[in-house]
Amino acid sequence: MINLPQVKVGIVAVSRDCFPESLSVDRRKALVKAYTEKFGADGIYECPVCIVESEIHMVQALEDIKGEGCNALCVYLGNFGPEISETLLAKHFDGPAMFIAAAEETQNNLVGGRGDAYCGMLNASYNLKLRGVKAYIPEYPVGTAQECADMLHEFLPIAGAIIGLSDLKIISFGPRPLNFLACNAPIQQLYNLGVEIEENSELDLFEAFNKHADDERIPAKVKEMEAELGEGNLKPEVLPKLAQYELTLLDWIDAHKGYRKYVAIAGKCWPAFQTQFGFVPCYVNSRLTGMGIPVSCEVDIYGCLSEFIGACVSQDAVTLLDINNTVPADMYKESIEGKFPYTHNDTFMGFHCGNTNTRKLSSCSMKYQMIMARTLPEEVTQGTLEGDIVPGDITFYRLQSTADCKLRAYIAQGEVLPVATKSFGSIGVFAIPEMQRFYRHVLIEKNYPHHGAVAFGHFGKALYEVFKYIGVPVEDLNYNQPKSLPYPTENPFA
Repeated sequence: MINLPQVKVGIVAVSRDCFPESLSVDRRKALVKAYTEKFGADGIYECPVCIVESEIHMVQALEDIKGEGCNALCVYLGNFGPEISETLLAKHFDGPAMFIAAAEETQNNLVGGRGDAYCGMLNASYNLKLRGVKAYIPEYPVGTAQECADMLHEFLPIAGAIIGLSDLKIISFGPRPLNFLACNAPIQQLYNLGVEIEENSELDLFEAFNKHADDERIPAKVKEMEAELGEGNLKPEVLPKLAQYELTLLDWIDAHKGYRKYVAIAGKCWPAFQTQFGFVPCYVNSRLTGMGIPVSCEVDIYGCLSEFIGACVSQDAVTLLDINNTVPADMYKESIEGKFPYTHNDTFMGFHCGNTNTRKLSSCSMKYQMIMARTLPEEVTQGTLEGDIVPGDITFYRLQSTADCKLRAYIAQGEVLPVATKSFGSIGVFAIPEMQRFYRHVLIEKNYPHHGAVAFGHFGKALYEVFKYIGVPVEDLNYNQPKSLPYPTENPFA
């Protein structure tokens, strides 16, 4: 996967000068040893220059981890810790930071070996708030070396998403199609998140596409596509145009990413795209997303932003789907009832025309876009990738700015069921516990659009922390609540 940040966390131990420095040194070494034994040495760096006890030490530590290429920070309280110096460390570090603390090891060493980091974490969090410094603090941030190693490992995908957002450019082509006001995209919150956006006309893209008409790289790109599609290559005649389009987008990214490291695309796919380009871009969108360059449909800017966050967290391909249609009662009765622990209303179908990567489909084939072909010649609607989505755990989520520029997000964990959809497009039968209530009291009540991002696996914990870190108010960070926890708008007499 290209286009995704690689995280390197600098581990800096801190110590209050009235405590033995050896406590922090030994506990830092124990943390690094525990992490390396369980997860390997990749992604972490142990700062050996000093134990931070003062502001001068803080500067020394910052220079060291910066010189080592660290883009994330772990402040480790080996004892009570210096609340000023340790929070200045996070303030002046250019990247995401976490705070964790050491638990006491044994009842046999509670005089000279007691560190009181349990107490020090309270002062650290208080000082972070006073200075307005963001930091990730785990659910229970005090632990043994092994427990702290697990916390550190859980921080890596969170840090990756935050790093990615700080260096992301979203490239969009064309305004939203008519009647797609639901995918509104006020750009103020993009800037607040540190994301750049470049908005272009479809005409600019069409001009660039035409200039690639005789690109010498097209035959090689066609061979890539043929190898990927295999027996599913049912529309070989459209592959040269799709290859031309893919090269157009990749060259556009290279020429327009500017000073940013990462790119995501909000693309146009109808209503005039098909007649002018002569195909639909779904398959190309799926291929770029598989490379780590998320491409959303219908110029859904916050959709592609959500996809990018999920790709950073999962380090895997994601997709964007319509929360589309109900599961028919006879399908539920035949294939789900009694076999899986879901009610009928916990299930729905997630669908898009053909934008899901081949790795995330049970099988796939290149076809034409059936919905568009109802009003257009079939030959200009070729280019979709159809197939049932692979069964397994998923996380359905979205980050969105409201029309009045307020951030909100939702996260719901569930699964794709191993049930044949008997339908078309990139599609799957999804099951999310309490989906009926989530649909009514989050998706409808909070005015979310019909597009949701899908990460393949359960990543709710990391996504929740990412959204909190970037400033989504907790009251606007929604999830599929259990029956025992009613939504504020839920009728208690229903």
